[in-house]
Amino acid sequence: MLIKRLFDEPLAQAAWLVGCQATSTACVIDPNRDVDAIMAAADAEGLRITHVTETHIHADFVSGARDLARRTGARLLLSDEGGEGWQYAFRGDANVTLLKEGSSFGVGNLRFDVMHTPGHTPEHVSFLLTDLPASDRPIGVFTGDFIFVGDVGRPDLLERAAHVAGTMEASARALYASLQRVKQLPDYLQLWPGHGAGSACGKALGAVPSTTLGYERIVNWALTAKTEDAFVAEVLAGQPEPPAYFAQMKRLNRDGAPPLDGFPALAVLPPFGLAEAIASGATVIDIRRSPERHKHHVPGTLGISYGKSFSTYAGSVVPFDSTVYLLANEPRGQRVTKAAHNLRNIGYDHIVGAFGGDALEAWAKSGRALAQTNVIEPADAARELEAGTAIIVDVRKSSEWAEGHVGGATLVPLPQLMERMAEIPRDRPVILQCQGGGRSGVALSVLAAHGYTKLRNLSGGFDAWRAAGLAVESGA
Repeated sequence: MLIKRLFDEPLAQAAWLVGCQATSTACVIDPNRDVDAIMAAADAEGLRITHVTETHIHADFVSGARDLARRTGARLLLSDEGGEGWQYAFRGDANVTLLKEGSSFGVGNLRFDVMHTPGHTPEHVSFLLTDLPASDRPIGVFTGDFIFVGDVGRPDLLERAAHVAGTMEASARALYASLQRVKQLPDYLQLWPGHGAGSACGKALGAVPSTTLGYERIVNWALTAKTEDAFVAEVLAGQPEPPAYFAQMKRLNRDGAPPLDGFPALAVLPPFGLAEAIASGATVIDIRRSPERHKHHVPGTLGISYGKSFSTYAGSVVPFDSTVYLLANEPRGQRVTKAAHNLRNIGYDHIVGAFGGDALEAWAKSGRALAQTNVIEPADAARELEAGTAIIVDVRKSSEWAEGHVGGATLVPLPQLMERMAEIPRDRPVILQCQGGGRSGVALSVLAAHGYTKLRNLSGGFDAWRAAGLAVESGA
């Protein structure tokens, strides 16, 4: 038997390749959209993918399950739990087998038994794996977004991301019931989750790739909660605001994402085309490092430096149906390749191409002015706030805000910026602030692209404000 974790760092997402080496066959659980990489991983192990499945309808990335099954000729196994509204639109495809509580399927000498584990989503299932030549007892469980290392899947996304009102508490209680069922299983079982540290699908996920049920009984707060009510209160408290694209992912994955013919390299575009792209209303994302962008950038572009949080930030502020261009110093470089890959993994398919640094030169040579990001030091911001000559907009998470914030500031978490933009006045100076200056820089570029002109970024963010000894308030 072979178990291989295929981890996507930007999404902190894990697909699992599970192979029976005796028969050279394999199952893939929770594949993302980069099916070429998954097929290459199977091929490198001498395995043929015969089964593809997933634990639930994902909200944070485009599922590759249907496409991978099509490309490999594999059987596609999908949850039939959750009731109306949580059924796959392509459940009637000829290669689909529907799974319920108590279902099982075999891959060579391996057996997978299905447990319905609702709470994160109504249709969520987990897979108990048994290596039959070794034992008739299971070795572990693929838990998807049910149990993580040190945490559990959040039950609020149905309400906060998919906008199904009044479902958070019921989902939390369903999650608690699922945990009580799993607690009846043996301690020795390994747990293989679908996400790691950095995912927005939980609050405090651990960074190690797997765990055991016995260890989680000791360290995982959700498995040590003394009462159902205590669990519900804790699991719903302090959950981060989901990126705006999450709502689109649920629909896309339920209905079936369009297949991609690989992840092709982006076209390199002529420098003078940048002005036309901006004039057309397309989204141009400047992925250069923040210091470069702050020094000079093209007005109307969005400043989202490529890095660990690129997918989350882009998915929070880039309209989902946008025509997208990228702007980088080197349009053929790894930053462009990785940024485009990340965007496609969360459903942004209309990426036309990439502009290079010469596009900024062409912009300036055409007589158009480049812009700078205006910054303000904490002490100066405090004076303006006290005098009432400026307002501060804090774009951090509500949980960060509760731990400490600038008195008099307005909280607009970055994932809510697009829908709440009208709350931010255009006729007053606005100071954008986050923890260290990164998210607020993104927010400033978004507001500037929408016509705001009186904008400044708080230098060093809330960390610098606190370090300067300025007044801080706490609590929601």
